[in-house]
Amino acid sequence: MSADLAKCFDLGAVDQVGYVVPDLETAIACFEPLFGACTRLDADTKGTLFRGQPSDVKLRMAFFRSGPIEIEVIEPVSGASPHREFLDAGRQGAHHLRFRVNDLDAKLPELNAAGYQTIWYHRFSPEIAWAYLEAPGADAHNAAAVLIFELLEMPE
Repeated sequence: MSADLAKCFDLGAVDQVGYVVPDLETAIACFEPLFGACTRLDADTKGTLFRGQPSDVKLRMAFFRSGPIEIEVIEPVSGASPHREFLDAGRQGAHHLRFRVNDLDAKLPELNAAGYQTIWYHRFSPEIAWAYLEAPGADAHNAAAVLIFELLEMPE
């Protein structure tokens, strides 16, 4: 999905792989021997839109690096989000791929018209926003595929 998606919609290279886990501390203990020390963040984000409904979300996150790729590990704490939905479906592990874009709000209608559904969205400021999109025909119970990708608009 990612190579064709990136080419068709001029998204560039994947710059992050996201994992969702039920216990961040356990995941950090597994990831640190592979990637080294992490940076941690507890995020309390108000006013996200998840599947068209407002949701305040709390996440615990750890960030690792592998060359140019950021490895994001997320433990959902509270609120409706793609991460909580993923765990509630009995899944954990690889969850999403991220691409950076210059203008998220211009890119979303193009992807939505092609069948990619925006399921989670938040704009922090005029320069910073993200959205998670679900592939056409996605099934949250299909453990064989990464179903979601993230678009991030943020100055580097």
